[in-house]
Amino acid sequence: MLEEVDSTNSEAARIAPGLTQPTWILARRQTAARGRRGRVWVAPEGNFFATLVMRPAGAPGDAARRSFVAALALAEALEALVGTNATITLKWPNDVLVNGGKVAGILLESAGQGGAVSHLAIGIGVNLIAAPPSEAVEPGATPPVSVLGETGVRLTPEQLLTPLAAAFDRWEAQLATYGFAPVRTAWLARAARLGEVITARTVTESIEGRFEDLAEDGALVLATVQGRRTIPAADIYF
Repeated sequence: MLEEVDSTNSEAARIAPGLTQPTWILARRQTAARGRRGRVWVAPEGNFFATLVMRPAGAPGDAARRSFVAALALAEALEALVGTNATITLKWPNDVLVNGGKVAGILLESAGQGGAVSHLAIGIGVNLIAAPPSEAVEPGATPPVSVLGETGVRLTPEQLLTPLAAAFDRWEAQLATYGFAPVRTAWLARAARLGEVITARTVTESIEGRFEDLAEDGALVLATVQGRRTIPAADIYF
């Protein structure tokens, strides 16, 4: 446990060259936390800030599927800790929801060359005791919530890390043994708004359609009025 760090993902990049096995980094405070696409991640002390740094086999596309592994592991860990006090679902591509509000985000960062990944950092931020105010997120985004606010259960970062790490190991073993198929199936079983109309916003367009499926590489599949669309990267709005 680090008392303070700029971000656990940045720390992962610093220590990765000297690691011989997957390693979790947990911090009490982050001074420069970040989310997807460089967004600021509001990070009050008492919430969960951790990164798993590893050297995955395979191509960058294979490494990216660990976001689904991490989301499943986090959902299972939270369920084990809060019981039936909440409904936990997964929002493509990398958010975890409690009672429909965003309680956690996952940020993957990697380095490598020649089609190989030298290290992968899987950053996980969870609003355990406090969520940012709704005005801190962009209009239309999923409202932020906390585990404490939604369930009444007060968790420490250390309490969450142990079952999270164990669940990640189980799903990582599934991925290594059987490929992405069982991960995809389990993720879809928890998917938020599956079968409903959602909006996917890419850098260049906004696409509305019924959330139909996940492609075999983890891309989002929408049924739109123009036909079936497979979307590898986007922000999702309900």
